[in-house]
Amino acid sequence: MTTTNQRTPVRERLLETADRLFYGEGIHAVGIDRIIAESRVAKSTMYVHFRTKEDLVEAYLRRRHAAIAEHVEGTVGPRTAGRRERVLAVYDALDGEMCAADWRGCPFTNAAAEYPTHEGIRSAVRDWRDWLHSLFDRLLDPRADKEYLVPALVQLVDGSMTAAHLDRTTGATSVARRVAATLLGTAA
Repeated sequence: MTTTNQRTPVRERLLETADRLFYGEGIHAVGIDRIIAESRVAKSTMYVHFRTKEDLVEAYLRRRHAAIAEHVEGTVGPRTAGRRERVLAVYDALDGEMCAADWRGCPFTNAAAEYPTHEGIRSAVRDWRDWLHSLFDRLLDPRADKEYLVPALVQLVDGSMTAAHLDRTTGATSVARRVAATLLGTAA
């Protein structure tokens, strides 16, 4: 994401700082005072935009979701070679992010682990999951066994995100892509 500066609107500075710190260090590990200090805003100003730290966490997740969805949809949308290729392009679109040196796994899985019961945060995580499922549902051939394929393709995304972080491998999405191609081939 971008570096904070005084010309960036306050809400965006807070979100940029929260994104960098929450994702890089963990949500519970980062206090609200640090976000305020690094964003260069007054505490009262922060609370004008976000009533609680959890509201800021939810906004951070929704911002991440929007950025990833825009990137993936932008990558997959222009591909006109066929449904199979569009499905496989999802893995290509996610590959760059998961190969980054600062990749710490899925931000939504991380947040769900840190906040298992907070409704706003759980809602942001559910929205991400719903989008991922609906993405594959839209991309698959209408005659496909979506009840089986959609969850399988989502699980391949989940597994590649986890493997990219835990195994520090840059090949996790290519493995997931190959398995997805095999699934699509056997389901045809």
